[in-house]
Parts: sequence; C-alpha cells; structure tokens
Amino acid sequence: MLKLLLTCEHGGNQIPPAYTSYFSDFKAQLASHAGYDIGALELFRKLKPLADKSFYSETSRLLVELNRSLHHAKLFSDMTRELHDDEKAAILKEHYFPYREQVEHLVHDFAMAGRQVLHIAVHSFTPELNGEVREADIGLLYDPKRQLEQPFCRHWKKELQERGPNLNVRFNYPYLGIADGFPTYLRRQFTSEQYIGVELEVNQKFAVGEPARWKYVQDQLYTSLEATLNHYRPELTMED
Repeated sequence: MLKLLLTCEHGGNQIPPAYTSYFSDFKAQLASHAGYDIGALELFRKLKPLADKSFYSETSRLLVELNRSLHHAKLFSDMTRELHDDEKAAILKEHYFPYREQVEHLVHDFAMAGRQVLHIAVHSFTPELNGEVREADIGLLYDPKRQLEQPFCRHWKKELQERGPNLNVRFNYPYLGIADGFPTYLRRQFTSEQYIGVELEVNQKFAVGEPARWKYVQDQLYTSLEATLNHYRPELTMED
C-alpha cells in the first residue's frame, strides 16, 4: 500500500535562543526568502489532510540547512559557517539530525512493513534570484532515472493544468530534481520500489500577492494531488 509522506524543511525563520545573538544584524535576511520558504508552511498545512504522515521545521535555514547533505558547502550559512566546530556539532545534534532521522526512520519502517512511500517535500522559490526572473509558477522536481517519479509528476501536471490552465508548471525547475537535497539523499537509502521522491516548488509571488489568487493556487494543488494519488495508487503499490 502506498503511503504519502509530506515534509516542509524551510517552514519558518525561527532562531533558537542560544543563537539569536549571531543574527542580531541579519533580521532582514531572516525575513526574506534567504531565511525561509515564504508560503511553504501554509501550503504544507493545506495539503496535510492528504498525507499519512507529515513533518515540518520552522527553524531558519540560516542556522542550518536541513535540505542539504553534511558535505554540502551551504550546510551552514554565512552567519554560522565560521562558528567553532563544537558549536556547529551542537547545532547538528539539536536541529539537523533529529529532523532528518525521524523522516528517514519513518520511510524505513514503512519499507520494512512492505509499504511504498511517496515523499512530497513542499518548498517555494523566490520569483527573481540574482537578477534572473524565474519563468514558472510551479515546479515538480524528480529524478528521471527513478522509474515511478516521472509518471507521477506527469500526471500531476496534467491534473493541475486541467484545473488551472493558466498555471505554468515545469519539470525540474527552478532546480534539478537530482541536485543535493533531502529526497536525493533518501533515494540513495531506499530502492525505487520503496521510495518515490518529489519536490514541489511554488513561486513565492502567490504567497505575497493577492490572497484570493494564493488560495486558488493552493486549492488547485490540493485537488490535483488528490486526483493524482487516486489515479496512481494502484500502479504504484507493490501489492497490486
């Protein structure tokens, strides 16, 4: 049986009290897309009723980047990169490992029980980065080499565009699905039959724009995901 796991790694811009002094001069960064994924947590909560299990974090990515592997150059931000190794180890122990391990353990438990996990990581992206305007409303990120991820995303896009034909939905944009991220890590831990990873990226222009339009986008994502789950569950389930 297929289980839907929903996560949101960049849901907030909170800094634990022990580290607030390091960010006293960076309040603008914390409040911007650099500090968190604007609108992602709201969308996550909208989609949550569809999920069998869900996890989110409201700790700012500027403390530690939960969506990056330990070896990644941007695991720590400009504000935390130069901290003493003991402090960075404490941050990892208190915030990074607990979040990631609870998700990985859940996938493992489902897999050992013969269940298949569809993991959708909910993110958002800034409309413009380094002078480049992002030409998409919604991005669906996946690994083309994983046999079940592409058909799921293709059907989800079809359902989305039937409901919102004016929404520009693109695959592996504005990032590649195989770039370093939590789903990429989990793909290395589990087979394609055990784990299906998809990253949902939504343009932040909706979250900061007209509320009615933002609600519309969230509604279309909910109903299209629900329809896609209903359509593909028989094909994605190992028991069928």
